[in-house]
Amino acid sequence: MQLSLLVLGKTDSAQIEAEIKRYESRLKHYLPFELRVIPDVRRGGKLSAEEQKRAEGEELLRYLSPTDWVYLFDERGESYTSRAFASFVERAMVSGLRRLVFVIGGPYGFSTEVYERARGLVSLSTMTFSHQMVRLFALEQLYRAQTIIRGEPYHHD
Repeated sequence: MQLSLLVLGKTDSAQIEAEIKRYESRLKHYLPFELRVIPDVRRGGKLSAEEQKRAEGEELLRYLSPTDWVYLFDERGESYTSRAFASFVERAMVSGLRRLVFVIGGPYGFSTEVYERARGLVSLSTMTFSHQMVRLFALEQLYRAQTIIRGEPYHHD
């Protein structure tokens, strides 16, 4: 199974980018992993929140294939402990699935079309974080899930 993380816009913090690269590299030791950065959709003039969500949604949907299992990181999503999230990822891994895709949206969330395409929502927290930090948190939890699945000592209860 391939694991993918789709994100909108680049990271402008060198420190956060370095940590993202570190976890991206660690994840690739366990399974095929792709971090796909979709360029910002800001086109000249200002877009309303709805226009921006719609434009971002169109871009996100272009990167998905019909067989992908898509989950959105969303504050209204299901909350997991790290062990429960690892079990969730492991079930997908052993299901015969080709690609599991997690998506981090833009500042206004997702378009209706993206919500409709998703199999579910996953919450990292009910708090609000910058999109740059959410990328790092998501990658760390995906890495932690792999170490839990393999019984490695990274995670401590």
